Amino acid sequence: MSRAETTKTVLVAGAANLILAITKLAAGAVAGSSAMLAEGAHSVADTLNQGFLLASLRRSERPPDRWHPFGYGNERYFWSLLAAFGIFVAGAGFSIFEGLLSIFGRESGGGEVWLAYAVLALGFVLEGTSWVRAFTQARRESRESVLEHVKRSPDVTFKAALFEDTAAMIGLALAAAGLTLREITGSHLWDGLASILIGVLLIVVAYALGRDSKGLIIGRAADPDLQSEIRHEIEAASGVDGVDELLTMHFGPDQLLVAARVHFSDDISADEAEDVAGEIDLRLQERLPAVRHVFLDPTQAPQEPETVVKGRPG
Repeated sequence: MSRAETTKTVLVAGAANLILAITKLAAGAVAGSSAMLAEGAHSVADTLNQGFLLASLRRSERPPDRWHPFGYGNERYFWSLLAAFGIFVAGAGFSIFEGLLSIFGRESGGGEVWLAYAVLALGFVLEGTSWVRAFTQARRESRESVLEHVKRSPDVTFKAALFEDTAAMIGLALAAAGLTLREITGSHLWDGLASILIGVLLIVVAYALGRDSKGLIIGRAADPDLQSEIRHEIEAASGVDGVDELLTMHFGPDQLLVAARVHFSDDISADEAEDVAGEIDLRLQERLPAVRHVFLDPTQAPQEPETVVKGRPG
């Protein structure tokens, strides 16, 4: 994912969430709906998270320095962890609390329900626009199915925006269902249940984002298809007999380190091997822009064991 496209996706999602956070909370208070208040908390959490994600985009682009020779790309994963924590605390906790309060405690309802429905309709338009933006970006920048691309992508900033928008669309449907059933049956159970389900949905999203971010912070390798492509490029170079070991690690969504033990041909000199290594470095970075650092360790190919025939003593 390009940084510019990801930034646009996050900005669109943030603008939609800010507008919806205000309108949902107002509509929830007027209509006395726990589900609408939960959706308001959901949008507040999403707005804060977009701020975290924008900060991650800015900070991760700082150039390498003495203490961080590979740059600051991993900061995206740290800020994504904060975003996941924000979803859990600000969104899920409040939603579940509101739902339980509606079911077992506070009597609500009887307000201007039409306002809640109007806000839900606005939410579907704004959140739908943001979701289409994220989905379109995924389709435009992927060579496989969108689901497979999202699963493999190391760009947690983009995935956070897509996951939040998807959860927002589902949350709006839950809020609408809970509010409608409350009006039909006169029971606050449905409104409270919808609020709790929205909270559970946010927990699932927070867990998924947190799991991805944690795996990338501790150093995740490139996906198997990309590793195969890298190995093929190295082995195809003139003067290379094979690759003994290939190691890769992400230092950010678009920053990949490659280290390999390479068998150079015995027919080339040390200077020629150095030239070949330089050509491999350039070709990898031209073919795969995410590759930023290439380290090749020349090794000798394993020798075939000699067959020793011992004669019978005469």
